Amino acid sequence: QVQLVESGGGLVQAGGSVRLSCAASRRTSSVYTMGWFRRAPGKEREFVTSITWDGSSKNYADSVKGRFTISRDNAKNTVYLQMNSLKAADTAVYYCSLLEGSTWRYWGQGTQVTVSS
Repeated sequence: QVQLVESGGGLVQAGGSVRLSCAASRRTSSVYTMGWFRRAPGKEREFVTSITWDGSSKNYADSVKGRFTISRDNAKNTVYLQMNSLKAADTAVYYCSLLEGSTWRYWGQGTQVTVSS
């Protein structure tokens, strides 16, 4: 079992930046691909970005490419999401997740990011 805890959300103005963190409870999380998802009000949860265990490969949704950056520090069992040039459309609850096999199996409780225009 792995517990994931997100932090760093809040209220930010359009064009601003925020960095989210996701701390994992187990050191073995460092060997797994980690990802960020989000759910905007009235919408389905959507994929935002992912990073392989060693950081060698990262994927981004088209809507965030060039603005968001995922990174990880395996020594701290933590994954980060740097979000720049934020837009009102980025307002959502952001969740981190751990990929086990082909399944996003473990999820955090989410952290709210609200972008005011």
